[in-house]
Amino acid sequence: MEHLTISANGAEFHLVRAGQGKPLLLLHGWPEFWLTWEPVMSGLSDRFMLVAPDLRGFGDSDKPEGAYGPDGHAVDMLAVMDGLGIDRFGVVGHDVGGAVMQPLARRAPERLAGLFFFDFVYPGIGARMAAPDRLNHIWYQSFHQMEMAPGLVGASRESCLLYIAHFLKGWAHRNDAFDDVLDAFGDNFFKEGNLAGGFAHYRASHAGRVAMMKGEAPQLPPIFVPTCVRWAEHDPLFPYEWTDRLGETFAELDLAMFPGVGHFPHREDPDRAAAEIAGFFQRIGWS
Repeated sequence: MEHLTISANGAEFHLVRAGQGKPLLLLHGWPEFWLTWEPVMSGLSDRFMLVAPDLRGFGDSDKPEGAYGPDGHAVDMLAVMDGLGIDRFGVVGHDVGGAVMQPLARRAPERLAGLFFFDFVYPGIGARMAAPDRLNHIWYQSFHQMEMAPGLVGASRESCLLYIAHFLKGWAHRNDAFDDVLDAFGDNFFKEGNLAGGFAHYRASHAGRVAMMKGEAPQLPPIFVPTCVRWAEHDPLFPYEWTDRLGETFAELDLAMFPGVGHFPHREDPDRAAAEIAGFFQRIGWS
């Protein structure tokens, strides 16, 4: 795996590149960075050229000033791929990465061979995200918008690791999925600016999510890029039942449950995740 720094859209982006073949861009969620994809990359590098960046605010990429959300990340990623000399590519994403893929597909559909999603927020979830029985699952989204949040979580290495591990272990069905990298994840978010950089996504996304929950989000045209969604069977954050309206957002949809995993299919069952990704892109002729 090759570590690179690319200047794009007025910032410096750290990324890891591996393998050869048709290019795939891998977009991480929160609380993650490029390392979350390493097991999947090992399973795909013999068939694809893989690009796993740290989104702006995360890892070793530059940090934003204030709120920074999916629209900004989408522009960043197009510029990163330009910087690598890659015109057309497939995209794989999860969580925040999945939120980024939607404006990316609307902004530059001609550049995208296909979209592969694990669990993520999309407009059809609607008011269900704020239902009374769900409120304890989304408290962190409000906390992350508070000025004190980075200082509290980052008061010590121990407090940072405890906070990040709470989500990595609590949202996984196989809660040992991150055990070998927990220290690496904690140390990464303890780096200067990385807690606030990740929290910037929640600041930027808040108004849109409130509109979604109130049924006031603007109606956007469907995305026609070929799309595959493999939604976890046991995600405590985004239940599988919430996939029922995906067809309103994605016109060419291949949807199935990903059994036996929680919020992080790519870490909990990386061999199957790699096989699902490879199978989809092979079916659409991007392999």
